[in-house]
Amino acid sequence: MNMHYNEAMTLVADLVRSEGTEDWSDADVAIFPPFLYTRAAVEFGKNSKSQIIVGGQNCASTENGAYTGEISASMLREVGASAVLIGHSERREYFKESDEELLAKTKLALKEGLTPFFCCGELLSERKSGNHFSVVEHQLTSTVLTLTKEEFEKVVIAYEPVWAIGTGEMASPEQAQEMHAHIRKLIRDRFGDTMADGIRILYGGSMKPCNATELLSKSDVDGGLIGGASLKAEDFSAIIRA
Repeated sequence: MNMHYNEAMTLVADLVRSEGTEDWSDADVAIFPPFLYTRAAVEFGKNSKSQIIVGGQNCASTENGAYTGEISASMLREVGASAVLIGHSERREYFKESDEELLAKTKLALKEGLTPFFCCGELLSERKSGNHFSVVEHQLTSTVLTLTKEEFEKVVIAYEPVWAIGTGEMASPEQAQEMHAHIRKLIRDRFGDTMADGIRILYGGSMKPCNATELLSKSDVDGGLIGGASLKAEDFSAIIRA
């Protein structure tokens, strides 16, 4: 919930300008603006012939109806979005979203042709108690790992250690790699080698220009889910270059 309209569209314009002057051909780039700006970002991208994907920060767990304040997956698709974040740690913590809700959201997103960016990750207390692997395993086995193979291959996984979001703390590249490898093993056990090797697993815990190269060099870290650094075009562009 950052930036008013003019600020947000200036950021989009700056990113599109960077896309046109830098070589982003080795990276797929997505932005997830607040709902109010989705259509404008999509139209700006189209008019600029940008390849930047536009997604929603969330979607409802129901298709439509008397759910005042909610935004459905079909509404996002209708205004041109092609992706959606599901289960971000802030949604889990502040809005108490359950595994059942998150699975329903994922299925509705897939039904509408949106790419779900499904988030998972442990709290600091869970990391300190040594339960981080089991916590993340439960978050996935009770949700997206119940999908069919055809459904799951359209999902992107984002690992976000909650203790490293907005705190200035960061999982070490080794810690990130360790959890990403664990997630990939869960996928391998459920769906086999081809799916496990092909799925994208992003790291989302205070990735910045100064640490992006080292994090992204790890074999199982396929990209980043960028928070604060995405609010500055220069920083976000630096991470994309990395």
